[in-house]
Amino acid sequence: MPATGGYAEIAGIYRKQIQDGLLAPGATMPSLREVCELYGVAQTTANRAYQALKMEGLTIAKPGVGTIVAGPVSDNISTRVQMYAETQKALSGGETSRILEVGTVGADELVAPRLDVAPGTPVHVRRRLVSRHGIPVHLSNSYYPAYVIAATPELTEPVSTGGSRELAAARLGAAQDRVLEEVTSRLATNSEKQHLGLSAGDIVVSQVVRTVTLSDDRIVEVAVKITGGATILRWSTLLSNTSPPEQ
Repeated sequence: MPATGGYAEIAGIYRKQIQDGLLAPGATMPSLREVCELYGVAQTTANRAYQALKMEGLTIAKPGVGTIVAGPVSDNISTRVQMYAETQKALSGGETSRILEVGTVGADELVAPRLDVAPGTPVHVRRRLVSRHGIPVHLSNSYYPAYVIAATPELTEPVSTGGSRELAAARLGAAQDRVLEEVTSRLATNSEKQHLGLSAGDIVVSQVVRTVTLSDDRIVEVAVKITGGATILRWSTLLSNTSPPEQ
């Protein structure tokens, strides 16, 4: 393996291995000494790479063992936006998205205020099941106002666009600017249990409501993500655009 001088590059190598399933949850990461020898870097650089992975929720420290790969991770929206800009793909390695339903519904009490429309206003919905390495991870229902559908009629088709929100933002001529994420817990519906492979009677699921606003203050999407209790949702969000210098 050729030497590399950047901690970010090393972190990126291990990040991809984790996302692609080559390093499974519970697997022990190489020691810092092994990383130094493998990539020809100082221990401070290897440590910064591991700290980056830890801050992203991809790894955790286990006393007496070392650094291990954490459980399933849901990428935050900033990660997915950056990934799409770099690869034109909205899914991580090993992830698949299956469209369950597309259509028009009346905005309910959860969606209406976040789309800034009156309850019952017709909005478009795309329901899909996201799996990682064949295992259901979460259900995602994305709701779009009429002006988004007018600019992006492809969203009415029951096929994956490879980045519906990104396509809509491009058509509307404004960049994705900010996101509000609200996390709550509730009991799963029978349909949710069936799709996520949950078999117990009363099962608590996590619900993440994500409202994405464009740079011109228009709302491009309200998405409701449902995940079973066995899947841990973790994400980190940059609070500054300033990145530390490479070493």
